[in-house]
Amino acid sequence: MEIVFKDVCKKYGDFYAVRDLNLTIKSGYLHFLLGPSGCGKTTTLRMLAGLESVSSGHILFDGKDVTRVSAADRGVGMVFQNYALWPHMTVYQNIEYGLKLRKLSSSEIKRRIDEVLELTKLTEFVSRLPGQLSGGQQQRVALARALAIRPNVLLFDEPLSNLDAKLRLDMRDNITRIHRATQITTVYVTHDQKEALSMGQSVSVMVAGELIQTDSPKKLYDNPSTPFVANFIGESNIVPAKVTGKEGTGYRVKTSFGEVQASRSVGEFNVGDEVFLSIRPESIMGNFLNEDWSGVDNKFDLSFDYRTYLGESEQLCLKAPDGFVINVKVFNVPDYKRNQGDAITCKVASKDVLVLKPQSMDART
Repeated sequence: MEIVFKDVCKKYGDFYAVRDLNLTIKSGYLHFLLGPSGCGKTTTLRMLAGLESVSSGHILFDGKDVTRVSAADRGVGMVFQNYALWPHMTVYQNIEYGLKLRKLSSSEIKRRIDEVLELTKLTEFVSRLPGQLSGGQQQRVALARALAIRPNVLLFDEPLSNLDAKLRLDMRDNITRIHRATQITTVYVTHDQKEALSMGQSVSVMVAGELIQTDSPKKLYDNPSTPFVANFIGESNIVPAKVTGKEGTGYRVKTSFGEVQASRSVGEFNVGDEVFLSIRPESIMGNFLNEDWSGVDNKFDLSFDYRTYLGESEQLCLKAPDGFVINVKVFNVPDYKRNQGDAITCKVASKDVLVLKPQSMDART
């Protein structure tokens, strides 16, 4: 089921919760709507489900306009953040409830329930009440209930936010596995970029009711279109800079810690233009063992402030001469000693420096 939003807006009085949304979600995709709280992603999901009216524009399912079609007639299954299970009903009865409303035969109901119990690995829990289940098991019941109606579209509204870290990882795997098995077009709302990057086939980033960028997780991470996206998808050092020259298809730019070369950019720039650089913390290398870097390009000196041990890596907080903070992530951490204020020479490949327009970090454009 292909989903298309055409010029969709949602207004509350003079306030736009969603503005001019144009988005195509491919059939069979696991598509994420990602953004900070209040960006309009849940409102978008509720309009898709038919739980919120559309102020203007159209929503299409495989070319059919469903903008004014009731929620019950859209063939949509939804998994809520709080599970929404009947506490007095068993697992079997919770799944059965929606099927009975559709007046299916008892044999068809049993067949569908058995099918989704197997798919969600809940067969041994059929007689338990929700209160006798873990959070992850309850979430799988909610998913089984949504799948049992055989929806055209499956919707998730922050489904993992109430689970602890280990259960979230388990449920990510479960949802991804079930999506591969069913190939149902699935739209998943979250503010957790790790969920989106690890699970999604495509991701739409929203800010203040507007769609900023849609791409595959890798393209979003490698080629963010704005400073906001660069910093929201993963972590990035967003560095103010000025263009001082052109180098082939790239640029020379001046920063507070020196001049660097950048071979990638979003847009065209002229000498003298104010820009932002996006440099991922893992792209910066530090000369912790005092090797000979005399012929190295894109080299600059920073001062050590502090480090945070993360097990598989260390996050270093380094500072430019003007106090600007640069974060560096180091894997396979070498044995080194540094005190606060000690100089550390760093380098970054020009391909890992992305030049962006100087937009504010919370702006739409």
